[in-house]
Amino acid sequence: MCRNIRTLYNFEPPATEDEVHAAALQYVRKISGFTRPSQANEEAFARAIEAVTAVSLRLLGELETNAPPKDREVEAAKARARAQQRYAA
Repeated sequence: MCRNIRTLYNFEPPATEDEVHAAALQYVRKISGFTRPSQANEEAFARAIEAVTAVSLRLLGELETNAPPKDREVEAAKARARAQQRYAA
């Protein structure tokens, strides 16, 4: 999975539509191999981003869990600690 795509489910506060759209953009970029599509592919690229955003929002809305929501700040601190350990020389 692309490292820029983050888990968006079960956080407090919930993921925003902008966060879901950004993840969809990263996903479409990854599978297409384009950072920016050509003019010929721009419309298909935009449609794909919107479709992935819509289905992702639907998925996030339908998922259920008994686990308590995760705190964004705590999870970010854990990620920073893992990165520091991973990249320490």
